[in-house]
Amino acid sequence: MRFFKYEGLGNDFVLIEDLDGKAPKDPAFAVRWCDRRFGIGADGILYIMSSTRADAFMKILNSDGSEAEMCGNGIRCMAKHLYDQGLVWKDRMTIDTLAGLRTIDCTVDDGEVSEVTVGMGAPELDCSKIPMKCEGRFVDRELQVDGLALKGTAVSMGNPHFVTFQALGDEQIETLGPKIERHPLFPKKTNVEFARLHGRRIDVRVYERGAAWTLACGTGACATAVAAALNGDAPYGEDIEVRLPGGSLWIKVEEGLSSVAMRGPAKLVYTGELQE
Repeated sequence: MRFFKYEGLGNDFVLIEDLDGKAPKDPAFAVRWCDRRFGIGADGILYIMSSTRADAFMKILNSDGSEAEMCGNGIRCMAKHLYDQGLVWKDRMTIDTLAGLRTIDCTVDDGEVSEVTVGMGAPELDCSKIPMKCEGRFVDRELQVDGLALKGTAVSMGNPHFVTFQALGDEQIETLGPKIERHPLFPKKTNVEFARLHGRRIDVRVYERGAAWTLACGTGACATAVAAALNGDAPYGEDIEVRLPGGSLWIKVEEGLSSVAMRGPAKLVYTGELQE
């Protein structure tokens, strides 16, 4: 079975064309091939599947075998693959996900996609829809973690995120990431963003649900920009640079939170054959 290895700012994926729906999708398959010592090595597996209402459907399995609703870096990689491999012959396309339809605009240079802009839809702040076991919105509120009152904001970009701008040491961050991911207020767990403001730039480290520490997270960058805008620390309607360990994404949060756009690169690393 042929596979393609992609990365978006170091967030890497095994991509499989599964238009007939026959590729293995069990958790053990994802765990095996995402293993960086005994498999290919990846943060997750992306499946390109058929869709009746979009150019393609994106199914995502994390490296621990769990399924994700949405992946910002993954969808850029998939859009590049669809165009570059001739599966979709247009630079504007739609990709369906468990989080809903996403509109894609590809920047094409010399016949290949160099950058992808994704219409990520409107962020969700209602606790019941994130989901989170509380009422109303969790915006700039305190989350109790091991006796620490950690102030942050919960946002869904099709998947749950908890964003904190609180000043923390590196050792605290390393400890808090997995604990917040599994916090009982998040029934489906959560992605965690530790953010620091540097003028008009936001630096972020991400503990990704189902994949642990990652070099980049597209939905996490979007959630961070939304949280910053809500706190009055970032402008609406303008590109915000969100710098992750693997590089920068550019996020635009529209006034009134009507929509969020994400712009960034995607790269094909290599192709190969899976030997089952």
